[in-house]
Amino acid sequence: MKLLNKIFIGAGMLAAFSLTSCEDGLTTPTQSSFDESVVFANPTLAEYNILGIYEVFGHTNAHRGRYLPWYGFNTDIEMYTSSTLDGSKADIAQYHCLPDNQQMNGDTSPYSELLVGVERANICVTAIKKYGNIESNKEMAVLYGEALTARALIYAELLKAYGEVPARFAPLTPETMYAPKADRDIIFKQLLADLEEAVQYLAWPNASNVTSTTARPSKAFALGLYARLALVASGSALRPDEGQVGTGNQGTVRTSNDPDLQKEVLYPKALAALKDVIDNAGLSLYNDYEQLWRDFNNNDITAGKEVIYSIPFSDERGRWNYTFAVRHDGSTKYIGSKTNMGGAAGPNPTLYWKYPEGDQRRDVSCVNFKVMKGADNIERQVLAGINNWYFGKFRFEWMEANPYTGGNDDGIKPVYMRYPDILLMAAEIANDPACGNRDEDFAKKCLLEVRKRAMKDDPAAAEAYVKGLSGQDAIFNAIVDERALEFVGEFLRKSDLIRWGMLKTKLDEAKKDLQNLYERKGDYADFGPSVWYRYAADGFTLETYGLNEPATKNSSPGEDWTLESETYIKYGEDQIEKINSFYYNNPDEKQWWPIPSSIINTNMGALVNDYGY
Repeated sequence: MKLLNKIFIGAGMLAAFSLTSCEDGLTTPTQSSFDESVVFANPTLAEYNILGIYEVFGHTNAHRGRYLPWYGFNTDIEMYTSSTLDGSKADIAQYHCLPDNQQMNGDTSPYSELLVGVERANICVTAIKKYGNIESNKEMAVLYGEALTARALIYAELLKAYGEVPARFAPLTPETMYAPKADRDIIFKQLLADLEEAVQYLAWPNASNVTSTTARPSKAFALGLYARLALVASGSALRPDEGQVGTGNQGTVRTSNDPDLQKEVLYPKALAALKDVIDNAGLSLYNDYEQLWRDFNNNDITAGKEVIYSIPFSDERGRWNYTFAVRHDGSTKYIGSKTNMGGAAGPNPTLYWKYPEGDQRRDVSCVNFKVMKGADNIERQVLAGINNWYFGKFRFEWMEANPYTGGNDDGIKPVYMRYPDILLMAAEIANDPACGNRDEDFAKKCLLEVRKRAMKDDPAAAEAYVKGLSGQDAIFNAIVDERALEFVGEFLRKSDLIRWGMLKTKLDEAKKDLQNLYERKGDYADFGPSVWYRYAADGFTLETYGLNEPATKNSSPGEDWTLESETYIKYGEDQIEKINSFYYNNPDEKQWWPIPSSIINTNMGALVNDYGY
């Protein structure tokens, strides 16, 4: 443990030395002087160690290459492209991730790397509180608030992936090195208390140098994270039976029995936190949804707009577009030396038709094309097949300020929280009597703000839709749908479905809906199987007929269109495999990843996987 402390502090010192000018005339302190009492009483040195907490996100097998590319699908709106189990990647998506999974097993798994981040945060929290004089030193108080928030962020990632993990809120000692899993309620209560304290010290977005970008946590983010954790902690989840955590217990889907984590306790606090953000953070929605994502692809992390927090990858790290961008087949000028990039997952094919007419989010979020170089050596969009839909929010061709050159990283900073999440969480809580005084008008006001941006060319349609909602159930169901349409590809859905107790129910509905599409039944009975295409004036942008029209069975677009296929929308073996690939185990019994067997085997019997793993 002492070695870990020295390595961590040493990294901060190295960074600090790089900022010291020879002309300063300062003598270099002796190595022995760089202990915690020196480092964490100095704002500059303490800050370098806090930045070291986020460094774990960039580790190869942490968020960069394992967690982000694999957490969050399959859901009713997001699907992994492959439809067959492979003992590795597809198994993770299809609720068949075993402790020895080839992608997730190992000493540098996401589980291990995130716990390294927790340990770094624990060192910072403990030492700043002890040596930082936060009562009178405002600069150190801000860093203390950031350290608490960073720890809550990392623990939130652990909990949503693994369910139960050890509760570690102090630096490791030889006596605490091997700890069993804790009831997640213990961790939730600590994180919520930490965030309540942290918001006292943090600044609003763009109100200080620290919060001038979305790469550092602001007061708005800490308040939003508090609300998100409150919703999860009080919601449904697969839990071991009472007192059976870490015994191998299968558990059941239920809510917490802890009186401190009931909706009646947490919802009023969470709603107050969200209203604070709405009233005081100075945030707003982009008017143009496409521009939001163009700015994202160009690494605009300026704070004070719509994005509240982004995973802080450096410009040379991260695999977001590398994994999720619109597919590029073969070699194109947009992907440098690489071939066949992006498209590892995409929207559920039926989501495209869930958007209301005129919703600007649809053609940004759900695209049925890939990018290829034609025989004329010119890149253009081409139809990808009815099974293959991609997240149009993420595009190599939109990376104009920082073009992707073909390495193993793309520098994209994934969005972790946006302002619409604040609005829709507020709507959900205000709509529930558990908040203490159900406020339907406020819930509808928040929902309307999100829907009006979506329907920017027809605000009257948005107003009519929201006005027509009446009663708790109708508004709740509208929020469930709105979160799907707004956040597809941002991988919030799985956690939402779990806390609502709707994971398997929604997956089964999606399977049936997809079968109806392929068989052209139900909502798709008037769909014709044929699809035509042509190109816009730029020669790159694909236009289709037969996908975006509600009824095309007996229609033809005209002579300037090319028929792609008379049986584009079809039911066959490929489609059957796609339907079956939503899950290979009951998702309500496999809501969490197992702790890797390599970790289980080296923890002196302290760790045991539950849930039948």
